[in-house]
Amino acid sequence: MASLSQLITRPATFSLSSPSPSSPGASFCLKPRRGAVGRVSCTSSPAEPDASRLDRRDVLLGLGAAGASATAAGILLSFPRRAGADPVATPDMSSCGPPDQLPPSANVLTCCPPPSSASPVDFAPPANASSSPLRTRPAAHSAGADYVAKFNRAIAAMKALPADDPRSFAAQASIHCAYCDGSYSPDGFPGLDLQVHNSWLFMPFHRCYLYFFERILGSLIGDPTFAIPFWNWDAPDAMSMPAMYTDQSSPLFDPRRNGRHVPPKLIDLDYNGREPRFTDNQQVDHNLRVMYRQMISLSPTPSLFFGSPYRAGDDPNQGPGPVENIPHGPVHIWCGDPEQPAGEDMGNFYSAGRDPLFYAHHANIDRMWAVWKGLDPRSHTDLTDPDWLDASFLFYDEDPKLVRIRVRDVLDMDRLRYRYQDVPTPWTSARPVVTTQRVRSATSSLLTPTARAAGAKEAARFPVTLDSPTRVTVKRPVSARRSRAESKLAKEEVLIIDGIQVDMDVAVKFDVFVNAGEDHAAVGPGGRELAGSFVNVPHRHKHDKRGRAIKTTLRLALNEQLEDLGAEGDDSVVVTLVPRQGKGKVKIGSVKIEIMD
Repeated sequence: MASLSQLITRPATFSLSSPSPSSPGASFCLKPRRGAVGRVSCTSSPAEPDASRLDRRDVLLGLGAAGASATAAGILLSFPRRAGADPVATPDMSSCGPPDQLPPSANVLTCCPPPSSASPVDFAPPANASSSPLRTRPAAHSAGADYVAKFNRAIAAMKALPADDPRSFAAQASIHCAYCDGSYSPDGFPGLDLQVHNSWLFMPFHRCYLYFFERILGSLIGDPTFAIPFWNWDAPDAMSMPAMYTDQSSPLFDPRRNGRHVPPKLIDLDYNGREPRFTDNQQVDHNLRVMYRQMISLSPTPSLFFGSPYRAGDDPNQGPGPVENIPHGPVHIWCGDPEQPAGEDMGNFYSAGRDPLFYAHHANIDRMWAVWKGLDPRSHTDLTDPDWLDASFLFYDEDPKLVRIRVRDVLDMDRLRYRYQDVPTPWTSARPVVTTQRVRSATSSLLTPTARAAGAKEAARFPVTLDSPTRVTVKRPVSARRSRAESKLAKEEVLIIDGIQVDMDVAVKFDVFVNAGEDHAAVGPGGRELAGSFVNVPHRHKHDKRGRAIKTTLRLALNEQLEDLGAEGDDSVVVTLVPRQGKGKVKIGSVKIEIMD
C-alpha cells in the first residue's frame, strides 16, 4: 500500500475554469457511451410492477385506459416520456408550510423563506460576461489568513441580518429546508411534495443555491470577486474537516457537529454511522477508491450520473445519481452530531443549511459535476431533455429580488462567472481492486466475531425487509453476455434495486455486492465486489401530505465491474444486499438487470 505522502502527491489535476474542463492526460478518459433511450431487462422478482408508478401525467392528460394499462404492465422499458413539456415548475411560495414531526429544537425554524410581494423576475446573467469579475472558489485547506478573515466577516454580516431579510443566514438556511423537506408543492400538484434530492434535480438545484448564497456574501462585504470555499474531501491532504470551520470563536463554527470528527480525524466517505477501524493510510486508500467507483465506474453516462428523471406530476425520489448517494450522503451524516435528536445540523436536511460547512461540502459536490465533464468531454455531457433544462426554482438575489432560475441557466460556469481552484484528483487512478484471498484473510482479522460469522440469507421472494445480509441470483439479459474483447464496445449493463421503501426520517445505508462469495464482510470499501450503496439522509415532509415512507430506485452501472471480476460471459450474478445503517427499516421490491443504450 502506498504511503500517505505518496497518496497526497499524486499529480492528477483538472482545470475547472469552464463547464468542460480538460483532463491533463488521455489516460483518464472513459470510452464514450450514449445516454439511456431504451432497455431490455431481466428481473429476479416475478411480482407485478408497482401500480403506484403509473405515470400520473398521462392520466391527467387523458391518454386513456389503454395507455395507462400499457404503462402499468411494464411494456414501456425506457424512462416514461410523452409529447409535451413536463418540467418541474417553480413553487407557489404561499404554499410553503412546516414539515411534520420536526424535533423540538427545530421550532424556531419555519422552513419557509420570507415571502415576497413582488412577482419573480427571470434570471439574467451578466450582460457582458467577459468584463464581469471571475470569482475563483478556493480549496478550504489552502486558503490563507486574509481570505479566512474576509470569509468570517461575510458570514458574520449575513448572520447579523434579521431573519425576515431574505439575505440573512437564517433565511438562506431555510431554503434547503423548504426544497428538501416537502415544504413546497410543485406548481399544479398540491398533493405532492416538491423534493430536489434523489433525482436529476440534485446537481442543478444546489448549483443555483450556492450561486445566490455567494453573490449575497460578496455584496455584504462590497467585494464582487468574493467566492466561497470548497472542501475537497476527495484529496488526501483535505480529508479532515477544514480548520477555518473548527475555531469556536468564528462565525463559521457550528456546535452541532460530531465532536469525534474534528481534525486530525480523516473523513470516511463510506461512513455508515460506525467508526471504521482503519489506519490513516488505509482510510485514504479506501476514500480514493470510493471516489473512483462513484465518479467513473458508476457514472459512464449522463442519465446515470445525474439521477433519474423527475417531471411535473411525478412522485418525488425517483432515484439518485451515484455522487448524491456517496460521497454526498455519508459526508452529511459524518458531520452531524449524533447526540442531537435528529442528527443536527448536517445530519438532517431540514437543518443542514444552518452549518456553514454545508456550503463548502456542496461546493465540492458542484465541483464534481465539472470534474466529471472533464473526464471525458465527448460523452460526459449535460442532459438535453427539455424537462430537465426547463425545471425552475426561486431564489432571492443580493438586491434582494425574487428570481426564477432554470436549469439551463446554470450549465455554463463561465457564464455564471465562477471557477474552482485547480487541485489534485488522485482518485482518477485509484480503480477498485478485486479482493484477493490474502486481503480477505487480513481484513477478516479486523472484523468482530459476529461480523465474521454473518452469512447472507437467500431471498425466497420479493419484497424483502433488509434486516440482515440477503443474497439473490440475478439472471443477465442474453444480449448482455459477452467476451472480454466484446465488453469494450458493449452497451451499459445496469443493476437496478427497485421499490426501495424507507421512512424518510431515518438514516439508512445498505451496500450492494456482486459475486462477493460467502465472505462479503471481508470486502473493504475499495473492493471491486462492492457495486455501490444506497444512502438516505433523514428529512421530513409537509404535514398535510402522504405518510413518512418514500419509494425510490438505485441504479448501478456494471460493465467495468463485471470486466474486472471476469464475469462478462456469465449467465447470472450473485447480488448480496447488506444493511449497514437503519437495519430492518428498509424494504426492497425487486432486483434486476437492464441494458441501457
